[in-house]
Amino acid sequence: MADNGSAQSQDTKMWPLPSFHFKVTLGSVGEISFSEVSGLETEFEEITYRAGDSNDFTKLKMPGLKKVSDITLKKGIFVSDSQLWKWIGNVNMNIIQRENVTISLLDESHSAVKTWSLTNAWPKKITVEGFKADGNSVAMETLILAHEGIQISE
Repeated sequence: MADNGSAQSQDTKMWPLPSFHFKVTLGSVGEISFSEVSGLETEFEEITYRAGDSNDFTKLKMPGLKKVSDITLKKGIFVSDSQLWKWIGNVNMNIIQRENVTISLLDESHSAVKTWSLTNAWPKKITVEGFKADGNSVAMETLILAHEGIQISE
C-alpha cells in the first residue's frame, strides 16, 4: 500500500463488538450492574401442513407463534444491595410488578450500540450460589426474568 500522507481512519463497522461492556436497566428498579447476561433468543414454532390431494409428498413448513426464552442475569452480592430481593418480594399471587428491561451493548465511549428491550418482564426466580469455606470466589446471585417479547434497536 502506498502512503499518501493522510491519516487513515479505521472503519469501526469492520470489527465485532466485544461482549464485556454492557448495562442493564430494570425499569423503575433502576440500573443494576450484572456480570453476565444470557438467554436473549427468539424462536418461532413450526407449523407443518400437507393437503391430501397435494402432488408433492412433502409437508409445507411455515412459521407459527413466536417463543422467547427466559433471561438469566448474574451479579455479585454487595453489602446493602437489596433491590432485586425487594422486587421479587413484590411478586404475589396475580400481583406482579412488571418492568420494561433494557440490555445495552456499549462501545468504548459508553454509548449504546445495540439495545434489547424486554416487554413486561418480572422476576421468575432468584438464586444465591453456594458458599465454600475454602473458596476464593465472589458471592453471586442469579436472577431469571420471564417476559413477553424482545425488541432490538440500534
